[in-house]
Amino acid sequence: MTANNQEAFRIAFVQSSWHDEIVNQARDGFLSAVEGVATVETFEVPGAFELPLHVRTIAQTGRFDAVVAAGFVVDGGIYRHEFVADAVISGLMNVQLDVGVPVFSSVLTPQQFHDSDDHRQFFKQHMVGKGHEVAAACLTTLRARAAIAA
Repeated sequence: MTANNQEAFRIAFVQSSWHDEIVNQARDGFLSAVEGVATVETFEVPGAFELPLHVRTIAQTGRFDAVVAAGFVVDGGIYRHEFVADAVISGLMNVQLDVGVPVFSSVLTPQQFHDSDDHRQFFKQHMVGKGHEVAAACLTTLRARAAIAA
């Protein structure tokens, strides 16, 4: 928070580049929702599996009030996606508990994703909403933490 009581949260937004045309929509939705309230620095990793370590590295710098992770773990007809999704979400939870910096997830794991225009369009629109939702959760949490510290 700044001296004149206006919010000036510093947030890192980390996204996977796998299915980036879909994941970018979460980032864009998030950025539009926090405009004027937070300074956001964006980062990319290859896939969702790489998110937890990158988020931990960023959180440990002490430069950010919160970190948001976004990704898209698809079900390609085998259950490997369940292991990846569990590892990513558990890893993100561990980061916030171990480092003490709030971590938020906009990592989607749709069942039976079909690489078709209809499915891609649906999830592009869906991710914009998820970006708004994670922004609301992030800002609410940061404001609550600021009130506790005051």
